[in-house]
Amino acid sequence: MFHKEKSIQIKNSASALYNNLSVLRIAPRRLTYFTVVHANVVNMVSASWDGLNYSHRQLQSKEPNVATSTSLIMQAAFCVLPSRDLLVVSSQKGIQMYESDGSIMVYWHALDTPEAPTEQAVFARGISAVSDNYICVGVSSGAVLVFDVPSKGSNITLSEVLEEHKEAITDIAAECSGSQERLASLVTADDGGNVCVWKSGEEFQLLNKIPGLDITCSSVKLWKGTVLAGYGNGQIRLYEAVTGILHAEVNAHARWIYSLDVAPFSGLLLSAAEDSFVRVWHLAMTPETNSVEIAHLHNECVTDTQICGAKFCDGDGYAFAVTGYDLSEIIRYVQS
Repeated sequence: MFHKEKSIQIKNSASALYNNLSVLRIAPRRLTYFTVVHANVVNMVSASWDGLNYSHRQLQSKEPNVATSTSLIMQAAFCVLPSRDLLVVSSQKGIQMYESDGSIMVYWHALDTPEAPTEQAVFARGISAVSDNYICVGVSSGAVLVFDVPSKGSNITLSEVLEEHKEAITDIAAECSGSQERLASLVTADDGGNVCVWKSGEEFQLLNKIPGLDITCSSVKLWKGTVLAGYGNGQIRLYEAVTGILHAEVNAHARWIYSLDVAPFSGLLLSAAEDSFVRVWHLAMTPETNSVEIAHLHNECVTDTQICGAKFCDGDGYAFAVTGYDLSEIIRYVQS
């Protein structure tokens, strides 16, 4: 069903972080941007669709009044809003927002770091655009910061702080199917496996809290009103977002899941884990019961590799890309 394409080389290897790959397709320019985090650097690659041209850029973690920052980057993710695309980088010191090509930093938000060292690490992790003008970023305290982003310029403001989680945020995702009538618009997950479902707006509203089982929920997606959650025990669970009803539970991987992704138009689901496997699943809505069914379609094994990022390169799931800990390449697969 899928076959391996030519890999894309990156300047540094990928760090072992959840969801350590982001992809942005620039259709008018026939380009795809990829970002992979290595320690305190974001590796960016711009790849032309014909596979002939690649350009590289590296973004350092920044902090005010410091020439070179050593603060570790936890995640880099593209945020697509109707009026603009931004690249958001979260680290131990704060949150940076760039134009999508990484050329200009438009916003910096410093994290509150305690004066005295504490046992709790401070960092930001979990990034998603939601609705027309918001970008949400999670922090290690369990808070979710909601930024209001204007259609252009750098007048980005912190509009709200959602304080429902008590443990560090792992991942955040917005409804990706494009349907406006869905009540749930955002899902947030934490280190304790708890998942919160939100309705976005002037004030974000908590719709549901799905309790964790003391197993980290490392990656989460929201598709057609269904929460797709990947866990440290290798399971994928499908919940109805608003009610929290469990529709399916799949023992998908032998080790910790690091990344989930959904191709919203085709209903393909990608899962990747420490067990070196990337699996492709198909999601289907059952109209009679209004529930989602999941079926296994395809496997790829990246031998001896702890996979830390996997993303579809388009909304149909025609191609996907994979990163692995200590690998200095992005591996690509395309439908046969």
